[in-house]
Amino acid sequence: MTAEGCQKMTAMRRAAYAFIAALVLIGMAVCEDAPAAELITIATGSPGGSYQAYGQGLARILARELGQEVTAQSTQGPAQNVLLLERKQATLALIMRGVGLQAWNGSDWTKGTQYRSMRVLFPMYDTAFQFVAAKRLRLNWLEDLAGLHIGAGPRAGTAGIYLPRIFNALDIKTAVRFGAYESMTSQLKSGDVEAIVLASGVPTPALTELIAAEPVDFVQPSADQIALIRKALPEISRSTVPTGTYSSLARDYQTVGLFNFAVAQKDVPDDLVYKIVKTVFDNREELVKAESLAKETVPTNIGRDEVLPLHPGAARYYREIGIPIPVAQTQ
Repeated sequence: MTAEGCQKMTAMRRAAYAFIAALVLIGMAVCEDAPAAELITIATGSPGGSYQAYGQGLARILARELGQEVTAQSTQGPAQNVLLLERKQATLALIMRGVGLQAWNGSDWTKGTQYRSMRVLFPMYDTAFQFVAAKRLRLNWLEDLAGLHIGAGPRAGTAGIYLPRIFNALDIKTAVRFGAYESMTSQLKSGDVEAIVLASGVPTPALTELIAAEPVDFVQPSADQIALIRKALPEISRSTVPTGTYSSLARDYQTVGLFNFAVAQKDVPDDLVYKIVKTVFDNREELVKAESLAKETVPTNIGRDEVLPLHPGAARYYREIGIPIPVAQTQ
């Protein structure tokens, strides 16, 4: 090759390198102008619990449908989830309505500090209070439990926390005992306690096993008692355990409960929240496969909130599908 040819080849290579470098710079500029979507972190609950199963199923659905990274973080439960949301260490969180109201008002475990960064996205499922007594005692109403020994499960559990408050609101004097539910059901069989109260999604495995081994009656709060409980504890709502949930339940069991909700940090963009809520309901059947309690994750159950404000992005979704929103939820 002649000297002149070499010079031409060198010039062509330089031009090619300059062109490639320009493309790289343009690509970098585009990437800077369109940053990657932020990680969505869902604060769930302890390993093996329903919150974790629900959160993991939710994370899989959102990651696939939104096309961004979503992770389910194990936590100690609703109270810690509220704190993580407040500190912006979580994007979404799963909470119980009672814990949410305590956080909003700065009562109970919050020791006077108000946590108001949460906004409700969608309903999860109900935690129903199920009062059952040994059938041999023939007890029908809550006042029949006066003077008896009642098993409430773990002291820090939902029933353990709320049962003394419920009995106090009704002025019913009982001897409440705490411990693992396995222990409570054994004590009911042996006669060491006359009744037990379980607070969980239904059907409750421990109660299903108990009914298979020991005849029990469902002890029902009256309509007046439900009203008194709700007046004293506004976070509690009416709850129904449907006929057939348990083999011995021949008719609907009317009781009280605490609904669980998914909430988001208030600064999460409205459009993203709208997409999240729509995605959840569009893929509800898949969520039910991850956690059967998600059968209660339906739009109409958003009315079970009544106390915590909705995120504007969620409110937009419910209005579009014609679901009424209580005024209190639009604060």
